[in-house]
Amino acid sequence: MSLDAFIMGISFILIHLFANKLIPSKRIHRLKWFSFSGGLAVSYVFVYVLPTLHKEQILVKKYGDYFTMESELYFIGLIGVLIFYGIQKIVRKAQLNNKTKKARTLFWLQIGFFGIYNMLVAYTVISHDVLGIQAIFYGLAVGLHFVAVAHDLWREYADIYDKVGRYVLALGIIAGWILGVLVTLSPLIESIIFAFISGAMILNVLKYELPPDDEAHFITFAIGVISYTTITMSLKFFFQW
Repeated sequence: MSLDAFIMGISFILIHLFANKLIPSKRIHRLKWFSFSGGLAVSYVFVYVLPTLHKEQILVKKYGDYFTMESELYFIGLIGVLIFYGIQKIVRKAQLNNKTKKARTLFWLQIGFFGIYNMLVAYTVISHDVLGIQAIFYGLAVGLHFVAVAHDLWREYADIYDKVGRYVLALGIIAGWILGVLVTLSPLIESIIFAFISGAMILNVLKYELPPDDEAHFITFAIGVISYTTITMSLKFFFQW
């Protein structure tokens, strides 16, 4: 495991343990923070996740008869969207119906799935051995994404999240970290894992990480999109990411 991946893993763990300490308390600062974070996340989806998913789809064609179309991995990404959207929809419906006990029980299900999500993200980071400047920009985007997800879960049930939930999410990072170090999966399985978490990440970014219209600070959002996209595309051009 590289030093870069080690630092990212530690950072992701600390983010889940102390995410709400990182978010400004004043409303206008908080709105600007989430707008900038959302801008980075959207940029990350379009300049890294989708192109990488396309590249992985091209690579899996060499596995013969199993992949004869040009959309199998996109279908797996769609399954990721479907599963995470369904879980969050069920939890929020229970909350709206004021079924407190049921909603809290289902919230544990949501925490569990995000623990698995974190494990798969951490495994992908370690197994792909992201290095150098690429690790910095990858870690920045994913780290801010984790902060937004953690804050969203905290807002639903702060007591559950603070007492147990954040530790479950942090353990997911550790589990993925260990798997990445000890287990070597085939390139095909790694492509499938990447496709699945890509679908889940795209859903979380576009539906839950972007601030609502009445809470968005568009200029800050645009700065996040333009700055991250410009720097990342420039680095891709010069360093052939």
